[in-house]
Amino acid sequence: MADTAAEEPPHLELPSTSSNSTTKTASSTTNYLHPRREPFEHGLLPIPKLIFPDATQTLSHLKSTLLAADSSNRVNPVTLAGALQISIDHSRLILETLSSVLHDDSDPLVNAKTPQEIDSIGVNVFDLLVYLYIQSYKRLLPKGHKDSAAVADVWPSTSAFDGFLSALSPLQLVRSNSRRFMPSQADEEAHQLSYLQKHLGNIVSLLADCVEGEVEDSLVVSMDIFEHIGFLLYFGEKGLERSPLSQISPFFANSDPDMPAVPVPASQVLDWLLENVATALEHISERISLKENGPSSASDQDVTMADVSTSPAKALTCARGPSFIEGISKSSYLKQASDLKGSSVKVVNCHESVIYILAPLRYATVYGCSDATIVLGAVGKAVRVEHCERVHLITAAKRICIANCRECVFFLGVNQQPLMVGDNHKLQVAPYNTFYSQLEEHMNQVGIDPSINRWDEPVALGVVDPHDSLSHPAGVSDVQAESATRLDPDQYTNFLIPNWWGDEFDGSTKDNPFTLPHAYLASQQRNHKNMEEIKQILRETPLEDSRKRELSSALHVYFKDWLYASGNIRQLYCLQGE
Repeated sequence: MADTAAEEPPHLELPSTSSNSTTKTASSTTNYLHPRREPFEHGLLPIPKLIFPDATQTLSHLKSTLLAADSSNRVNPVTLAGALQISIDHSRLILETLSSVLHDDSDPLVNAKTPQEIDSIGVNVFDLLVYLYIQSYKRLLPKGHKDSAAVADVWPSTSAFDGFLSALSPLQLVRSNSRRFMPSQADEEAHQLSYLQKHLGNIVSLLADCVEGEVEDSLVVSMDIFEHIGFLLYFGEKGLERSPLSQISPFFANSDPDMPAVPVPASQVLDWLLENVATALEHISERISLKENGPSSASDQDVTMADVSTSPAKALTCARGPSFIEGISKSSYLKQASDLKGSSVKVVNCHESVIYILAPLRYATVYGCSDATIVLGAVGKAVRVEHCERVHLITAAKRICIANCRECVFFLGVNQQPLMVGDNHKLQVAPYNTFYSQLEEHMNQVGIDPSINRWDEPVALGVVDPHDSLSHPAGVSDVQAESATRLDPDQYTNFLIPNWWGDEFDGSTKDNPFTLPHAYLASQQRNHKNMEEIKQILRETPLEDSRKRELSSALHVYFKDWLYASGNIRQLYCLQGE
């Protein structure tokens, strides 16, 4: 679907972004404007009815409808479903997804856990309008591969990852010699800023209030309304905390909470925002140029997502962006809370490995991994898994989105329904199956409720993602994605996390905090009972030494076959670190 630009709103004149004037704020404090990556990375939904041909006109009408429906400026899923002509399930999904990417953690929707709570609390109308507007965003198109012939024979042409949903399969990504075709974090940030630069005029006019009787500057922005633009933008720099827009803006900074600042003409707000966006884009361009022409640094905050090392593993962190774990191959890898400088993690292009991230997180992304077992401690906002093959993912999380994956198994403790989008094949879901000593402490920190686990209620949306810049064939936009099946309880096993650190980080968690469904609990108990019986039989059976060796050899053969068949061979890599 095309990324159409709506006509310019009245009373707002766009300033020239080529002007050399830069804001004193940005230049004097070295704080630059940045897009909030979370709405673009975790907040987009492939629901065709959310892509509006004329977003300004449609959302302006929606704004009037919703504000008239409730004086509290909040809207519940039932009202939203009627206004957008969508199902209640999709309406509630919008609110759940929006709550996971809200910029204001004090909003009551953030802590809503059940559908009933979500219905009762609703969402702020102005946050909703901004969220719906950016559904027109298209992700950055991957760069063309410089040596397509070199990887053409790596993956069969019939792969589910070929065609319109992916430039290359995960295995093609890791085996190809040139991986620079994937956009870097700086590229993505520049792309998001450019999108906002184009649409800020419409967004500001959509949020602004109209002052009756005025001829010029009839649209004004109050401080309360201005805060909602913080859903998209914030000020900050490497090593510094994020600063809300109102604290930096010249018209609302240092305002007395008891005496709200006077509303400002919307054109003045737009001028200031666009000047800062232009300054930020210039700064990003300079950083990219320096990085391309100078030596790279491990502390560089903008890490190329596909810049993978298959020898020594590297984890790159920064205070502002996510921590990266890249290129882990045929090994085990552990990260704890003390090892991470931020609250977000990206696991990228890891293969045939076991990766443990035992920490409280806000967001996590797993991208382009294969034949790996990945344990994510506790993720309070959202997990996104994309373009993965034969991965076993174990996580306790508020919500999870799975896109374009195949033959993966997800052991989940999730408070919201798992979302399946894109071209998925042969996925399985199962209840959470592990623990570590600090798990419950981490879950409490990020707000995950162990009494709610919706692991077996996956929701499948469209195969084609309208936010993807890659071309799509006509006529398939409404095809439903393949959902996931439940793992056979007989194949369900506990996953043991090795205790590398001894009692140094001892916690209170002694068992899986999520209640197992009866079938899986019975299977677990049956397996445990069978194991104890076998041990007892072996202890009590009198055997000659030669027969003991034969039995031991046979058991090793069967155990080896089971390790490979089940995928648990990967966990033996952990023994290398003990």
